[in-house]
Amino acid sequence: MDRKIAIVTGGARGLGKTIVGKFVQNNIFTVIVGRDKKKLDETVAGFPGMTDSIICDLSNLSCIPALVNDIAKKYQHIDILVNNAGIHLKKDLLEVSDEEFQQVILTNLTSVFTLSREVARLMIRQRQGCILHISSMAAHYGIPKVIAYTAAKAGIEGMTRSMAVELSPSGIRVNCLAPGFINTDMSAAALNSDPERKHKVLSRTPMGRLGTPEDVANAAFFLVSDAAAYITGAVLPVDGGNLIGF
Repeated sequence: MDRKIAIVTGGARGLGKTIVGKFVQNNIFTVIVGRDKKKLDETVAGFPGMTDSIICDLSNLSCIPALVNDIAKKYQHIDILVNNAGIHLKKDLLEVSDEEFQQVILTNLTSVFTLSREVARLMIRQRQGCILHISSMAAHYGIPKVIAYTAAKAGIEGMTRSMAVELSPSGIRVNCLAPGFINTDMSAAALNSDPERKHKVLSRTPMGRLGTPEDVANAAFFLVSDAAAYITGAVLPVDGGNLIGF
């Protein structure tokens, strides 16, 4: 009961997995929610005794209340929720179908609302908790070919502020991270194959480098820790200054 319990969605790979590692290092038991059993099993095996996993497709909204109830029943409390799971779609605006747009919104925005609502019910009873959303620079820039993703992430940031106003009086802080260009396998491959774009990215980043997954995980841990006890409704860029660079 003394140990904090966290839920991290999409925590079996990429930035989510690095956030899980940071939480575990700080004695936060973490329940990882995802769709890929193999990846989930590998991640849990890498953090023995400090993680658990649940297979769930969060775009199936009807399964979310039972998911939260099962976690709460097993661990008695939920202290932290990190909404990291999401999908991407890179496609010309005129080529995006209604179905594709709706699927991205469902996975990246609607499911975040539903999961946060259900976890908030428990946190209100506890009179404490932290909810952390993961946004993107796409919510701040005009980036071509990511219309659905941009709409979802902009919604996440608006939802962060609205949720913070409603939930903070009940002891629940709600914040958001907006990562910039982070040196993951996917982004590194994309930028290394496009030297002109990589130069553009680095030239407008005052710190002159890509971020690391650890940079994002450190910021995530800060926002859910007691060190951020008076921070709520914030959207924190983790981008080396890219947002303000010219």
